[in-house]
Amino acid sequence: MTIDTFDAIVVGAGQAGPAIAARCSKEGLNTAVIERLHFGGTCVNVGCVPTKTLVASARAIRQAQRGAEFGFAVGSLRVDMARVKARKDGIVAHSRDGVEAWMRGLKHTEVITGPAHFIGPATLEVNGRRLTAPRIFLNVGGRAAPPPLPGLADVPTLDNVSIMDLDRVPEHLVIVGGSYIGLEFAQMMRRFGAAVTVVERSPRLLPREDADVADAIREILEAEGVRFDLGAECISLARDGGQVIVGAACGPHRASHRGSHVLLAAGRRPNTDGLGLEAAGVRTDERGFIVVDEQCRTSADGVWAVGDCNGRGGFTHTAWNDHEIVVANLFDHDPRRIADRIPCYALFIDPALGRIGMSEDEARASGRKVLRAKMPMQRVGRAREAGETQGFMKVLVDADTQLLLGAALLGLNGDEVVHALLDVMAAQRPYTVISRAMHIHPTVSELIPTLLQQLKPMA
Repeated sequence: MTIDTFDAIVVGAGQAGPAIAARCSKEGLNTAVIERLHFGGTCVNVGCVPTKTLVASARAIRQAQRGAEFGFAVGSLRVDMARVKARKDGIVAHSRDGVEAWMRGLKHTEVITGPAHFIGPATLEVNGRRLTAPRIFLNVGGRAAPPPLPGLADVPTLDNVSIMDLDRVPEHLVIVGGSYIGLEFAQMMRRFGAAVTVVERSPRLLPREDADVADAIREILEAEGVRFDLGAECISLARDGGQVIVGAACGPHRASHRGSHVLLAAGRRPNTDGLGLEAAGVRTDERGFIVVDEQCRTSADGVWAVGDCNGRGGFTHTAWNDHEIVVANLFDHDPRRIADRIPCYALFIDPALGRIGMSEDEARASGRKVLRAKMPMQRVGRAREAGETQGFMKVLVDADTQLLLGAALLGLNGDEVVHALLDVMAAQRPYTVISRAMHIHPTVSELIPTLLQQLKPMA
């Protein structure tokens, strides 16, 4: 069989793949882009774009419900979930079509649709066609992995993808998993009008966060009517007519929750099965993630893995950074590394949590002398004016070097404001660079210097 030769092959058109293909095109490389389903990957189709679109609808509904606080009334409020879904679908389609048009418009680039798999070193097959290239970039993403719960096979369940296909608000949504995805959907669906219960094995939410952060998030969601069952040791599923019973404890008198719908929000896995990685000499770990070095290179010469499938980030922004690392090393003689980046992410409940660097527990474990400052959002004039005083700001600093170690900003615009601290961390400059800066009033960011001026040794 004839093998078509390219200079580069990109498998998967998620966040990193298209950008790598665009750079290959700019370099004049004859490039193939292979996508098996939807252009744009998880973020565009079933992740950031649709979920944040739904979050925006839920926030608008919440603001309307609070009209009396702001001096107006909207009368009877009715949520039309079909229209909410249609808005989300339209925004997703626009974004997805934009990525596909971008790829099809690149010079020196052929777009191929269909599932690809390796049949040997540096050789792929797609739709019966064989392709080879000295540079192959894998950007195949990940998907939800249902936990092994008793009764799972007998009960209809939702995951982070299928729940966004609902065109009616659930009567009672039970969410298994009290982490980032589960909590975003908990608040969102509660605001749409569903009763919501979150069942979590751990004794508290978000185990990677400090206890004060997790507790504050729980308080915010409970204030909106979300119920929690934490420390659920023996989670199980069962059907009862048209409803689902979620068991949440062990023993003969097990606590349970009866719901109309169940969302499983506990775990993800990479889309590496079926790729034939063993034929290419690409090594994976015990969970199926592709093992990569600091430049995203795999164990096979000329093969890189970027994005969710390499297990080195799991966010859209880490996938994009993977692309930057790859092209910097390949084309710019710039030895960028995964280890250079500062951990950062957000939880997009309302108000959002912006997180960078170390938590308090991690800072203590590092053995450093740590300074800490914490300020409630009630101190922030802009938050009071907006009626958004929930949460707090917290920052950690190395007492010896004066370098920022981490921060948690849970509050109005926390996911945006946190970048002021992140940029100072990335510049490796002392915290005084920002603590002495003059900020604009009235903003949330203007309280960052005030926060830093209150640093004290961490207990």
